[in-house]
Amino acid sequence: MDEHYQPSVIEAEAQRLWEEQGVFRACEDPSREKYYCLSMFPYPSGRLHMGHVRNYTIGDVLARFQRMQGKNVLQPMGWDAFGLPAENAALQKGVHPADWTYDNIAYMKDQLKRLGFGYDWEREIATCDPAYYRWEQWFFLRLLEKGLAYRKTAPVNWCPHDQTVLANEQVVDGCCWRCDTKVVRKEISQWFLRITAYADELLAELDQLPGWPEQVRTMQANWIGKSHGVRFAFPYELDGKQELLWVYTTRADTLMGVTFCVVAPEHPLAAHAARNNPELAAFIRECEQSGTAEADLATLEKKGMPTGISVTHPLTGEQVPVWVGNYVLMGYGEGAVMAVPAHDERDFHFAHKYGLPIKQVIAPRAGDWTFSDQTWQDWYADKTIGVCVNSGKYDGLSYEAAVDAIAADLSAKGLGEKQVQFRLRDWGISRQRYWGAPIPVIYCPDCGTVPVPDHQLPVVLPREVEITGTGSPLARLDSFVQVDCPKCGGKARRETDTFDTFMESSWYFARYASADNATAMLDQRARYWLPVDQYIGGIEHAILHLLYARFYHKLLRDAGLVHCDEPFANLLTQGMVVAPTFYREEHGKKVYFNPAEVDARSDDKGRVVGAVLKADGAPVRVGGSEKMSKSKNNGVDPEQLVERYGADTVRLFTMFAAPPEQSLEWSDAGVEGAFRFLRRLWRQVAAHVNDGPPPPLDKEKLDGAQKALRRQVHETLRKVGDDLGRRFTFNTAIAATMELLNAVQRFEDASPQGRAVRQEALELITLMLAPIVPHICERLWRELGHAETVATLPWPQVDPSALVQDTLELVVQVNGKLRGKITVPVDAAQEAIQAAALNDENVRRFTQGKAPRKIVVVPKRLVNIVV
Repeated sequence: MDEHYQPSVIEAEAQRLWEEQGVFRACEDPSREKYYCLSMFPYPSGRLHMGHVRNYTIGDVLARFQRMQGKNVLQPMGWDAFGLPAENAALQKGVHPADWTYDNIAYMKDQLKRLGFGYDWEREIATCDPAYYRWEQWFFLRLLEKGLAYRKTAPVNWCPHDQTVLANEQVVDGCCWRCDTKVVRKEISQWFLRITAYADELLAELDQLPGWPEQVRTMQANWIGKSHGVRFAFPYELDGKQELLWVYTTRADTLMGVTFCVVAPEHPLAAHAARNNPELAAFIRECEQSGTAEADLATLEKKGMPTGISVTHPLTGEQVPVWVGNYVLMGYGEGAVMAVPAHDERDFHFAHKYGLPIKQVIAPRAGDWTFSDQTWQDWYADKTIGVCVNSGKYDGLSYEAAVDAIAADLSAKGLGEKQVQFRLRDWGISRQRYWGAPIPVIYCPDCGTVPVPDHQLPVVLPREVEITGTGSPLARLDSFVQVDCPKCGGKARRETDTFDTFMESSWYFARYASADNATAMLDQRARYWLPVDQYIGGIEHAILHLLYARFYHKLLRDAGLVHCDEPFANLLTQGMVVAPTFYREEHGKKVYFNPAEVDARSDDKGRVVGAVLKADGAPVRVGGSEKMSKSKNNGVDPEQLVERYGADTVRLFTMFAAPPEQSLEWSDAGVEGAFRFLRRLWRQVAAHVNDGPPPPLDKEKLDGAQKALRRQVHETLRKVGDDLGRRFTFNTAIAATMELLNAVQRFEDASPQGRAVRQEALELITLMLAPIVPHICERLWRELGHAETVATLPWPQVDPSALVQDTLELVVQVNGKLRGKITVPVDAAQEAIQAAALNDENVRRFTQGKAPRKIVVVPKRLVNIVV
């Protein structure tokens, strides 16, 4: 066996072997326990980054391990291929989004293969393929029939320059992320899915997901935001007609403290008031310049203007002025809020800004808190400590009692009732852009909104379009827009919005099971594979993607297409890959340099304390360690690492550097260390193999040292199996294997049985590492004298007889300090253990013949002699 480790050769060889044998091809087999392992599929941006590598290595390690457990494993891969970046590339590089996307897919697929990931490529999907989105269109039409898909006017973030709707995350400092134009709030007609119809189930079934991180379940619960409150109305008269201003509150106990109401700029009452009020109309136009994200509104300077209209307090009959506020959204709740400035921080500051009354109606049961209308005190918000004051008949009532009484009085007047509401809003699924799946509806002046007939699906995204970056290219393409109505045959126009890309990623996991079915969205194979047994992806997808996927899965279930309630039984959210940042200040901006471009200086704890740019030798500033990104230029190219060290080294480092849930701090030294370990493993096997084949292992003929090594081998096997299969602590599994290799290296027994024990140790190290570094293990297994493919082998079994101990090694302390070690029979009596400790030569030097005052024996661990 060649003593030189050549990863490029052995990795290509192993990958050819797996492909020729179809090792990772998954077939349904009801007689076997299935295991569906899935990592979130990537956007084909052009190249893999280290975040991808970490995510997919975790998934591959688990899939390979479960295959060795005898399970029928499915691990597919595909491409989340629609989205704005492809249109941006078309603008910047002059290439068609489809060409850019498919070129990137081909390149990234090759990268994934070089990393040795065991995917069933026969199930590969790309969401931009009409064969995929055809079924998305078909299912949308089923939802439309059931009333679960609908169209309505709603406020959106609108870029006047690009003529498109922006998602909240595409609004940066109030401007369009792409063209830096000031974003405005605009009402346009959009398509929605009625996710609120499933809000209760989505919330309740979080408790049925014990395999999900508690943090993710909490985030989803907060996003769904179930609240118990009271919906009630303030009556008012407008143009001789009786009207009602509806609001919803979770603090009905403070209703007697309402001193004003605030409505959204889009509220009909605001529009009416602005008709003859140019100043108010201008303010409403100003409000349109802000976005629609709740996070933005939370940090926005709260502004308002009076409408000149008052409403009637439903319990006191007092007149309450109505204001327009820039922080109230029409799309949330009723588009109006009651203001209780004494007991709501936002209302408190708004009232101070505009000199509005502040009336205390809650006071603590006990304590010396005094109310101040000048300083906000957070105890006001704690509904568990207060009772009603200055509230007439409700004085002295606690929160629950006050809510019950006030709700009953409102109900008696026909002006309100208790109600459960959700923070969750229906999912807006339409986007004004090109590179997405067309929404399959047609608008006819006579027939209205008409679904595209099933036999005309898919509505294929036309290729011949002009992408200018302004408006929807589809809206300018007459050959796409102008169609005949499927109902009456008259002239009609096609919908030019495309689906939100979350639509494609909300059911892709199910399509993998039936990827080759051209006649149905899903088939019986989905019943076999679903739910996904282990899902892996970043914490940044904890809310929207996972919530939408859960919702979509329930829609599929209710349509009879899947049988289970939840799509992902277990979820692992891996941490980020972070690396140091280096920069210089130039013209008031930071210019970042890649770590490969600098020479860094570290202190004795490995912290970077200084750096110079290689190109000019001048200093650069050292920033903090941050997530690898293009903006910080601190990414590491996995392709270069594979070229230099091999895929196994990259895989080993990413699994060893940190537990999967934690951030991984990039370390060039760590990569070098991983490479050195693999070379050492290779040399150990080579040295053993080159000495010739050992005899069979005879357990009855082993001496003490041979038994000790064998015991460590099987203890390590037990630990690694638990670390990989239950705990997902890949780093500790690798550390234990490294310790075992050190023990093998120290084991210098060249006797026949000594070599047999070494053979078993090297074989089991190879099998234990096979899920993590599969290429080198394929070759080592063959060199150790076996013909099987490691990727198809079962996980080795722990030999219980190897774990039996004849002797124990105990630490001996004198007055609490380590002074020696003794070996005693495992069943030695306490008196014999004490005698052995006292007779140890090194221990006697420290007791100096003194009689011990006390001897403490901690079973199987230590002896402490007190003199």
